[in-house]
Amino acid sequence: MQAIVLNTFGAPLTQQEITRPAAGPGQVLVKVHASGVNPLDTKIAAGKADHARAVLPAVLGIDLAGVVDSVGDGVQGFAPGDRVYGMTGGVGGVAGSLADYAAVDARLLARMPDQLPMRDAAALPLIFITAWEGLVDRARVSAGKTVLVQGGAGGVGHMAVQLAVAHGAQVYATGSAGQRAVIESLGAVFIDRDTPVEDYVQQHTGGEGFDIVYDTVGGAVLDASFRAARRYHGHVVSCLGWGTHALAPLSFRAATYSGVFTLLPLISGEGRAHHGDIMHQASALAAAGKLKVLLDPGRYTLTADSVSAAHRALAEGTAKGKVVVELTV
Repeated sequence: MQAIVLNTFGAPLTQQEITRPAAGPGQVLVKVHASGVNPLDTKIAAGKADHARAVLPAVLGIDLAGVVDSVGDGVQGFAPGDRVYGMTGGVGGVAGSLADYAAVDARLLARMPDQLPMRDAAALPLIFITAWEGLVDRARVSAGKTVLVQGGAGGVGHMAVQLAVAHGAQVYATGSAGQRAVIESLGAVFIDRDTPVEDYVQQHTGGEGFDIVYDTVGGAVLDASFRAARRYHGHVVSCLGWGTHALAPLSFRAATYSGVFTLLPLISGEGRAHHGDIMHQASALAAAGKLKVLLDPGRYTLTADSVSAAHRALAEGTAKGKVVVELTV
């Protein structure tokens, strides 16, 4: 089969013919129709993502959408012909989705709604799982809560906004002036990201702070998030809490913090079934018309040049939404 292979960190991607895998015990062999591209893919390719534990030569591609070709021993719930998607590889030595076929741990997969196109489906897994783990698993979002999403028009951010809205929360989201229409179309109150944190906390919460703050930006924005949390009951979540931060502003509010590391089940092998369960939730929301993904208009295919162009669009910041490589159009 054909695959896009990273042989050396920092070197160009190559298109190669490699051995087609077979579905082992507990696995599903998927004919890949589309592969989602994430900023992490570009960092892995550049050799700047040690935490992803990539093993060379590597087939990249964390997100997958496709059709079940065959199932291995012990697999229940999937059959040939099923349309499936999930966050299935590309890190930790697990082969990714930039290939004609992928042998996938069945626990990571869910069937997708019939009305969900492959391109949209491939864009969802990592960003939806990351949003779900932060808002639902960690912060226990519920109706009536006030939720602030830092970076509400970004990949994880626009998933978090929709999840919070679906759970009945009152949602606010920061972004640039040019992202206002997108954020408001998702059901959130727009906050200009250049507004001082104390000003928007006063304006929107009367100075009390937000029940939940989901930081998808990191750095100084995470520091600001600590100051935006509600006293006593506020909870800050971040999927980019990798820097050095002072916890005093959070502690003085008697608030709490959680980190999200979405790659852990792929790297450790623990918790994979939960990722499959989360994708079942994505299917339910998408089927109900409560979940949409913002897609970049660029179209990319399974060639080294095209995938490299997709990576550049992310790395250079020219992509206007989620980037997807389509193997079957």
